[in-house]
Amino acid sequence: MTAKSAADRQRDKRERDRLAEEQRLARLLSRSIKLDLFKGTDAKLVELMKQAGIDEPQDFITRVIHGAHRLSQQAPAVYTDLVRTP
Repeated sequence: MTAKSAADRQRDKRERDRLAEEQRLARLLSRSIKLDLFKGTDAKLVELMKQAGIDEPQDFITRVIHGAHRLSQQAPAVYTDLVRTP
């Protein structure tokens, strides 16, 4: 058996790292949601993100979900009013 070259070792390391990342995500990720936004909704998302100082939509949406859950526990009437269909 011949010794692996530096390129072969690096390729093997990248493959191990990729598999480790896939396994990490599989442990953490419950599900993935694809979200299509209409222009008006997207504009409101961008405006809210700017107000909050958050650059990543996924980060902002995650924070809104957690905040809405907290609101549903602490102020159910306000939460109900917030999510009520217009």
